[in-house]
Amino acid sequence: MTSIEMGQPPVQEDQPSLLHRSTDAVLRRLRLAESLTAYALAGPGVVLLLTLYILPVAGVLFIAFTDWQFGAKTLSFVGLRNFAELFADSEFRKVLANTAVYTLIVVPGTIVLSLAVALVIESGQTMRAFYRAVHFLPYMATLAAMAITWEALLHPTVGLLNQLMTAAGLPTANWLRDERTVLPILAVIGIWQNLGFAMVLILAGLAAIPRDLYDAADVDGIDVWFERLRLITLPMLGPVLMFVVIVVTLHALKVFDTVQVLTQGGPNHASDVLLYTLYRESFQYLRTGYGAAVTVVFLVIVMALTLIQARIMDRKVHYQ
Repeated sequence: MTSIEMGQPPVQEDQPSLLHRSTDAVLRRLRLAESLTAYALAGPGVVLLLTLYILPVAGVLFIAFTDWQFGAKTLSFVGLRNFAELFADSEFRKVLANTAVYTLIVVPGTIVLSLAVALVIESGQTMRAFYRAVHFLPYMATLAAMAITWEALLHPTVGLLNQLMTAAGLPTANWLRDERTVLPILAVIGIWQNLGFAMVLILAGLAAIPRDLYDAADVDGIDVWFERLRLITLPMLGPVLMFVVIVVTLHALKVFDTVQVLTQGGPNHASDVLLYTLYRESFQYLRTGYGAAVTVVFLVIVMALTLIQARIMDRKVHYQ
């Protein structure tokens, strides 16, 4: 018998409970829709990150522990043999030293010169855009084409540099074929190439410095340019300079074009650097496993230097 037939009132559902369950269902559907939308928007980026960065790095790590040669259909796992051979090779140790010397010349030289040029341009009143464009052109130019121009300038007999030195009564040199001069000359070209990029970043940092700070310095009697540079400009440029140092260091470590076009690592490996060694071992000698080991060393050096620079310099760039 039903409750009505028994003379009892019908049992009714609790209205607040129905509303609560309905609200929960709507919220679950909204959360699901938001999650699906988020995955759909992040999906292309994740696929590109995996395809362009993570999977290639994983592939290089795998190949570094094998004896695979480019084009071979088989490979064998050799463990750390490639790395042992790498660090036992005196030529590779020379490559590491060349890369370090090149970087130690290019980074400070680029920072100092770009800061000086930026300060001179910022202090001027006319033709600022023209000077910025002139100094930025080397960074935009095709380095392979510009390297040929540098080769003509540095030619031992008809090059402009030797002709000027002869006219001044100074000794000349075969700049790109002398073990003592080839690496410094490549470093000068590296400074010339990176100067415009670093200058533009520093100019942006200079434009962001509040002018009130310089007005306050005038009131306090700080009117010598060096004191203003030391007490105001450089501290306020801290974040920009940190970024510029890291980027220029990465550019210096990745030098390849000028070495390939001008010296091919010679003479006697005096200008051999990491990326050129990687290219030669992997694509000229077809020792892909060995070249992958060079790549792993290069990646470790880049990551370590970037982290060290960021950690050390980050402590010095914060200001109130």
